[in-house]
Amino acid sequence: MSVAAVPRPLRPPLKWAGGKRWQVPHLRPLWEPHQQRRLVEPFCGGLAVALGLSPERAALNDANPHLINFYRWLQRGLRINVPMENDESLFYQNRERFNALLEADKGETSEAASLFYYLNRTGYNGLCRFNSRGLFNVPFGRYARIGYVTDFSAYREAFADWVFTVGDIEDLPLEQSDFVYADPPYDVEFTAYSKGGFWWDDQERTAITLARHRGPVVLVNQATERVERLYRKLGFAIRFLEAPRRISCTGDRTQVREVLATRNV
Repeated sequence: MSVAAVPRPLRPPLKWAGGKRWQVPHLRPLWEPHQQRRLVEPFCGGLAVALGLSPERAALNDANPHLINFYRWLQRGLRINVPMENDESLFYQNRERFNALLEADKGETSEAASLFYYLNRTGYNGLCRFNSRGLFNVPFGRYARIGYVTDFSAYREAFADWVFTVGDIEDLPLEQSDFVYADPPYDVEFTAYSKGGFWWDDQERTAITLARHRGPVVLVNQATERVERLYRKLGFAIRFLEAPRRISCTGDRTQVREVLATRNV
C-alpha cells in the first residue's frame, strides 16, 4: 500500500531581512501541545514562523501596511502580471510606479501588491525601507539570478482562516486562549523599522502587554541585559538561542545570542 506524501509547508513568499525560519525547530515543541489554539503574531514580518507552524487559525499583524496588503491579496490568489526582470532600469521604473500609487492613495490595489513583491525580490538584501515622505527607497540589488513567482494561488487555502491586520500591539483583540508568538524589532541601535520607529518604551509596552495575557506566550528578542532584566521582572521563563546573522554590512556572520522568553506554555 502506498503512503500518501505529506505536503511540504509553503515557503515564505518574500525575501525578508531578519527572517525567523531558523526559529521554527525551537518553537514547534512549544506550539504542538497548543496547536488547536489560534496563533497570534503581533509582528508577523516575512511569515516564516506562521508558515512553519501551519496553524489552522491565525491573527497576523504588522506595522507595515504594504506588507499586509500583499498578504491580503495572496488570500485572494494573487496572480502577478506586471513585468518582472532582474534589470536595474526596470527596477527603478517599477519603484517609481509603486511610489506613484502610494501618492495617489492606491496602495491597497493588486498592482501595488504585485509591485511590492517585485521590489522585495529585486531590491537590495530584501530590505523594506521608506523615506520621510512614505516612499519606498531601497536601491537595486545585486543578484545573479532571481526566481520570480507569478501565481500565488497555492497560498489561498493556507491563508483561508488567517486574518491580517495593521496596528499596534495594544490594539490587538486577543482571545484568552490565543497562543501568542512575538518577535518585536530587536533591542539594537537601529530601530526605524516603521514610520514611528520602535524604541525602548515600545519594548516595555510589548512585554507588559504580553505578560497580561492568560494564554501561552513566546517572546523572542536580542539578549541584551535590559531585555533579559525586563522579561525576568515580568515573570517570563528565560532560555537562550544562538541565532544566525544573515545581514551585515561588514560581512560578519558571527552568531547572535537571543533570548526566548515564555509564559503559560
